[in-house]
Amino acid sequence: MKDKANQYEIDMCNGPLLGKILIFYIPLMLSGILQLLFNAADIVVVGRFAGNESLAAVGATSSLTNLIVNLFIGLSVGANVLVARFYGAGQKEELKSMVQTAVATAAVSGVALIFVGFFVSKPALGLMGTPDDVIGHSVVYMRIYFAGMPFMMVYNFGSAVLRAVGDTRRPLYYLLTAGVVNVVLNLIFVIGFHMGVAGVATATVISQGISAALVLRCLIVTESDYKFVLKDLKIAPDKLLKMVQIGIPAGLQGALFSISNVLIQSSVNSFGSIAMAGNTAASNIEGFVYTAMNAFHQAAISFCGQNYGAMKYKRVGKVTAICLALVTVVGLLMGIGAYLGSGVLLQLYSPDAEVIRYGTLRMAYICVPYFFCGIMDVMVGALRGMGYSIMPMLVSLTGACLLRVVWIYTLFRQFHTLECLYISYPISWGLTFLVHLLCFGVVYRKLLVSQKT
Repeated sequence: MKDKANQYEIDMCNGPLLGKILIFYIPLMLSGILQLLFNAADIVVVGRFAGNESLAAVGATSSLTNLIVNLFIGLSVGANVLVARFYGAGQKEELKSMVQTAVATAAVSGVALIFVGFFVSKPALGLMGTPDDVIGHSVVYMRIYFAGMPFMMVYNFGSAVLRAVGDTRRPLYYLLTAGVVNVVLNLIFVIGFHMGVAGVATATVISQGISAALVLRCLIVTESDYKFVLKDLKIAPDKLLKMVQIGIPAGLQGALFSISNVLIQSSVNSFGSIAMAGNTAASNIEGFVYTAMNAFHQAAISFCGQNYGAMKYKRVGKVTAICLALVTVVGLLMGIGAYLGSGVLLQLYSPDAEVIRYGTLRMAYICVPYFFCGIMDVMVGALRGMGYSIMPMLVSLTGACLLRVVWIYTLFRQFHTLECLYISYPISWGLTFLVHLLCFGVVYRKLLVSQKT
């Protein structure tokens, strides 16, 4: 039985691709921007009303939080790929079992992350060299933030299921609702109750709970084949294994990037809290550019996954080419635009001239060549959509994580400047993209040959 949910789904396996990719992309990109606005609201409010130490404290947690969370978020990538594959192949029973497994896995991993975040936050921030005037605030923020991990996991896994069938609009509506709540609560908790970083963390947790409840309700009330049935909630071992095979390498890849970012954050910390505040503000602005590009990575996963499941391999190549072209245009326009407007944008976060100077410095080295990161991610998405997850993980380990670590302990140690630190980003993106492109070419050629035989 079909319901009105079909109006949100996209037929990825038939017809022209460009328009469908854009229809998929735009709500997904806007959803990502809304998620960033959660963080931006946190950062702007604490920067304006709680001081530079609180601003630096929120920023000091981001790379560590990503390191801890990315491994679990990677499992949602596995769920996305498998739901897309089963949906494209028309395997209804497999699809239903996959959805139940995905939601159950989200709940379990979310609860586990509460304990990880609580016990790891203080010692890990200490190892990162977080300054004494910042670390107390950072620990408070992280512990409250991780209390909302079950909500974050349920939303991410639930929206991964919806993305896999082409529905990127309803997650956007849910995030819009939660985003309004987040902004209002930020103002109430920080300005009204003077709660500082605890206030913005609490507001984030509440808003994540709202978005999780809405996406879960969507899966429960739908009559489509991806319906979630609470009484059938269980983890199917075979589905979990497949999800782990795809998702763990994806999560490890994200964690490996985060390890290098933790090292870079530790290096930034050595320049003091003002440099940290500027780095935090610039990173948040860059996040909007990254999110706009990363939506093409998600499009590549879903479109390649469905067409791979339907054995329409030539369309996999067309999807990848279109996503590469689009992400290059978006990356160049938004990256250069953000840098040119950096003076105005950074003032939203802090009026301090030194904070703005440090933020502009970072954006000069990262925003302009940011499209290299976009095309690198599209190649990873295409490979994952075809079920290859270990390969891009290994490439990223060598080309991005390892290169940055070596860079920090060699060139940065010799030339101890922020310029030397930041330039490691575009160099690692470009080299990693070239290797991913080569890997894709080999895999794609094998697929076409196997189809002929």
